Amino acid sequence: MAVLLALVSAGAYGLSDFLGGIFSRRSAPWPIAVVGQSSSAVCALVLAVAIGGTVTAHDWAWGAVAGIGAGVGAAFLYRGLAAGRMSVVAPISALGSAIVPVGVGLLTGDRPSLLAWVGIVFAFPAIYLISRMSDDPAAAHDGGGVVDGVLAGLGFGSMFAILGQVDSDAGMYPLALMQVTSVLSVIATATLLRTAWLPRDRLAWRAAMMGPLGATATGAFLYATHTGLLTLVSVVAALYPALTVLLAAVVLREHIHRTQAVGLALAAAAVSLVAAA
Repeated sequence: MAVLLALVSAGAYGLSDFLGGIFSRRSAPWPIAVVGQSSSAVCALVLAVAIGGTVTAHDWAWGAVAGIGAGVGAAFLYRGLAAGRMSVVAPISALGSAIVPVGVGLLTGDRPSLLAWVGIVFAFPAIYLISRMSDDPAAAHDGGGVVDGVLAGLGFGSMFAILGQVDSDAGMYPLALMQVTSVLSVIATATLLRTAWLPRDRLAWRAAMMGPLGATATGAFLYATHTGLLTLVSVVAALYPALTVLLAAVVLREHIHRTQAVGLALAAAAVSLVAAA
């Protein structure tokens, strides 16, 4: 069940990123981030009220801190997008989103089986290869893109690791708080960078449809951590770029590069091994 929920999380994140990429081509990326995260907050709150739960002070604290990580991750991911550095930012941030929670999981007592370890080993190159959008040597040496990617990866990875600490009785309330905090974090970062974040055009408001996807992704990940190891759940969820690439190929007729094809094959092997463990 944990692997299935992690796959649902990866699918929702992948579809959300695909839509975000389309919207960002027609509107400024920062307003897209604000609208999308705000919509996720509303959806998470509705689910929290419907599901219910018993929330402790620690759960609220974890939710708030996870929101800061999510906001920082989104902020620097979108800054990389706006600067045309996605070929650098995407693979580094995707790797970071897996490395951080895997490290935290091992430090807090996760002990995957040998078969699961092989799956994890396959997952890391898969994440990098799938996310790699360009083989441009100039892009590979873009220092700004590396910084954005590292900060985005630390943000998203911290979010995953922190969500794994939320108690199973808390329901979706910590996620609702996380989404609200992430919106405030994006706005604060945009303000510090002196970048406009207010959604001033109708196109930006289309990002509201990303809200249910964001709530589904984080909710599925949270419940996956309640039934499986954070180490395994996080690497499966971090394979979300696979769906983004496949959708781009099918819907937008974008070419899948050879390295991405290898990454997709490794991702399939990684999921199979983790599920069989």
